[in-house]
Amino acid sequence: MARRLGTVDTVVLGLGAMIGAGIFVALAPAAAVAGTGLLIGLAIAAVVACCNALSSAWLAARYPQSGGTYVYGRERLGAFWGHSAGWSFVVGKTASCAAMALTVGHYAWPAHATAVAVAAVVALTAIGYAGVQKSALLTRIIVAVVLAVLTFVVMLIVGAGDPQAARLVGDDPSPYGVLQAAGLLFFAFAGYARIATLGEEVRDPARTIPRAVMIALGITLVVYTVVAVAVLAELGSTRLAAADAPLSEAIRAAGFGALVPIVSAGAAIGALGALLALMLGVSRTTLAMARDHHLPHVLVAVHPRHGTPHRAELAVGVVVAIVTALVDVRGAIGFSSFGVLLYYAIANASAFTLGRRLVPAVGLIGCLTLAVTLPPGSVLAGSAVVAAGMVTYAVQSRRSR
Repeated sequence: MARRLGTVDTVVLGLGAMIGAGIFVALAPAAAVAGTGLLIGLAIAAVVACCNALSSAWLAARYPQSGGTYVYGRERLGAFWGHSAGWSFVVGKTASCAAMALTVGHYAWPAHATAVAVAAVVALTAIGYAGVQKSALLTRIIVAVVLAVLTFVVMLIVGAGDPQAARLVGDDPSPYGVLQAAGLLFFAFAGYARIATLGEEVRDPARTIPRAVMIALGITLVVYTVVAVAVLAELGSTRLAAADAPLSEAIRAAGFGALVPIVSAGAAIGALGALLALMLGVSRTTLAMARDHHLPHVLVAVHPRHGTPHRAELAVGVVVAIVTALVDVRGAIGFSSFGVLLYYAIANASAFTLGRRLVPAVGLIGCLTLAVTLPPGSVLAGSAVVAAGMVTYAVQSRRSR
């Protein structure tokens, strides 16, 4: 592919993948487990995300091809770990899809959040089936809308609300609670590895990709920190923990209830954009794994007219719709974080074999620590599903031999 992207272009694409709807919903469950300690959790999540992204960037420079850690794990650690990474990605990102769909529902029509969420999944499955992709222009528009909404919320809170510094302290969170919050807030950083997948399109990828990762992550962390501090200072940890739509609740608390629809519309747009991107990504990874016979081979089909993996997209749409109807947004976030953290643990282990030691080691330890300290229900459910994938692979491998 043509190497046209410089550092600025790569940073913009990275911001498009990172600054999304996660911040609209992840603050509440983090406050529920850590109170004001969610700010410490945000910093821990950012450090782990940075290590993961750098490890992915180094691997992408070595293996500039589609598949991400599914490829890196296979090439550096063996086929079993490549499969485990791909399976963890599909599982975790399927839960991310459900969380984003429920975010749409909670902001667009709170009284019927689940029904709206399922309808959004069905509609976007049809759009993906018809070959409508998320373009670079649409990405920029969605990022602009999300940033505008976040800026709007912060300005209203700081300018006319009742933010109090005392609400930022006072809780005495346990280390376990802070780590739980970090694992849940990790969900809001999902997407940074998009930069690492640009290896074939970036000029001087070994230099440009790590630099772009650090810049994009730094900007994202600043934005998220400002929003988290403003919302926490306005609501306090108790009220924030109880909110299904935290930013709308913050605007309402600031005395601007009439402006809630603006925030809700922006959040719903951002969540819809994130949901479309996630479903496209999961369906493509499903297709790749089906080609390698790690998933049912019947999913290997490309529509003759639309040029899309229509069977994989339909399968992903059905599974996401079912999950969305059965879980709540907080459970979906925890389950998603567990799967994605395991995915990046394998990425860090793969990067460790390149001869780079410190960053992959910190990333690996951080991912595993945050994964096991997530809410127990998420850990148990995630472990069961990931283990089922590993056992299935082992049985298939034995039969093949």
